[in-house]
Amino acid sequence: MIVAFSVAPTIVGEPSAEMSEAVAAAVKVVRDSGLPNETNAMFTLVEGEWDEVFAVIKQATDAVRAVSPRTSLVIKADIREGVTGQLRGKVEAVEKHLQEGI
Repeated sequence: MIVAFSVAPTIVGEPSAEMSEAVAAAVKVVRDSGLPNETNAMFTLVEGEWDEVFAVIKQATDAVRAVSPRTSLVIKADIREGVTGQLRGKVEAVEKHLQEGI
């Protein structure tokens, strides 16, 4: 499964540096997990089995909650049990079509 998630603190009146620091703590949890992952401007993607992916999302959320009692979490999942390598495979399939001129 691939899960895209975004976790962010709700910090009222604090500078945006505080938000990026909290998000960095969450991303560190994901990277330290050893699961295939990717972070972009809007989401962090994680690939693995249900229990391991959601355990990482919980730990990442807890890292943000440590600095913000109110936290926003958005999750989108592509659930295909037993299928791996799709974090890169899906993008490669689209790129192939683009290179072939669709």
